[in-house]
Amino acid sequence: MTAIPSFTGDANPYGGGDPYADYRTADFPFTQYADLADRHLGAGVIAADDEFFAQRENLLVPGRAEFDPEHFGHKGKIMDGWETRRRRGACADHPWPTTEDHDWALVRLGAPGVVRGIVVDTAHFRGNYPQAVSVEGTCVPGSPSPEELLGDDVKWTTLVPRTPVGGHAANGFAVAVEQRFTHLRVNQHPDGGIARLRVHGEVVPDPAWLEALGTFDVVALENGGQVEDASDLFYSPATNTIRPGRSRKMDDGWETRRRRDRGHDWIRYRLTAQSRIRALEIDTAYLKGNSAGWAAVSVRDGEDGEWREILPRTRLQPDTNHRFVLPAPAVGTHARVDIFPDGGISRLRLFGSLTETGARRLAARHQELGS
Repeated sequence: MTAIPSFTGDANPYGGGDPYADYRTADFPFTQYADLADRHLGAGVIAADDEFFAQRENLLVPGRAEFDPEHFGHKGKIMDGWETRRRRGACADHPWPTTEDHDWALVRLGAPGVVRGIVVDTAHFRGNYPQAVSVEGTCVPGSPSPEELLGDDVKWTTLVPRTPVGGHAANGFAVAVEQRFTHLRVNQHPDGGIARLRVHGEVVPDPAWLEALGTFDVVALENGGQVEDASDLFYSPATNTIRPGRSRKMDDGWETRRRRDRGHDWIRYRLTAQSRIRALEIDTAYLKGNSAGWAAVSVRDGEDGEWREILPRTRLQPDTNHRFVLPAPAVGTHARVDIFPDGGISRLRLFGSLTETGARRLAARHQELGS
């Protein structure tokens, strides 16, 4: 088990220059997993008890928080995060908040799944961060309202117990709860500000929904696909290749550094479950002078299966969506795209349907995780 670095206490007051120069962070082992609270997946902060100084929606904004020391508004310093007002006690004899006082925000995950780790980022909140945070999760089908989620009949499971945190720091927490969650409740004790929230985990789709669709993208992140490994992550994460929608700019894909040898680059994926693939797309949108020159796609059935090429090495065009219909369906649980010699692709789509074995195993896992 890898120890998670812990940060507590105030950061130094901002002294000018690079606001991230004294930012406290670490490499958390769970960040290999996709962010289930990614706005691209449809995540949202649907309610909060207070957002007097800064809006709750800032929690899920892509990219790191920005800081402008001269930016003030009618309510005070404008912060790029979620910030509540200072809590007070009940009377002059006891002006301090109680130990139970806290603020909360409800987060709808963009893709339900198993949470492996959470980052509560307090960047630029140096003296106005919460003393402690806690995070709870629940699994509620459909599209519940905030009022329904806060009802007495909804069961919440603790993912992160009440834990002290530090200001101007990435506070990371490994999660070991083997359940499927659709919503989180983030609590800050007793008040303060959080810049960003990242929820890393594995997507677990609804088998009934996929059965109704019939044919779908069996490697898509939102359908439970996952990047297992890649040869090079120099410019951008390989998970970008299975995110929803087409790429909208160059860094919204996967691009490798320039090779100076005779090798090639690759990404290995795990599919939703065992699938029968009938067609595929390789998109190089916005990759113009740095698109991969050629690509090949292979699949294997099972962890120890042999790789079988389903698309031979094929010339790619820059900034183009390439479509291929397979001569015969290919059955597999994993896929690999090889690019030659280097460069990048923006998206990979593998269209097909689950086999009977794949559908049965996905339904069993869905049930085991409490859904």
